[in-house]
Amino acid sequence: MNESAKITLRHLGAQLRCEPGHHSLLDALEANHIDVEFQCRSGYCGACRMRLLEGRVDYIQSPLACIRPGDILPCCCLPAGDIELEL
Repeated sequence: MNESAKITLRHLGAQLRCEPGHHSLLDALEANHIDVEFQCRSGYCGACRMRLLEGRVDYIQSPLACIRPGDILPCCCLPAGDIELEL
């Protein structure tokens, strides 16, 4: 990711940034003190699964956990522009 992306958290009513130094969306959320349940950080367990309401993400590595359309695993993706999460 070359530019920062705006992340809107719908239910928390918060906005934050995913900066080029963040290694994943989960990393960006944690850097902004947003608690997200996770276990593996590699897309295997699916514990961090969340709903993507708007925008698109690019996966750093293909998730191994099953995800439904509209869900993402923030541990192994980065925003591809501004996004909105159901969080």
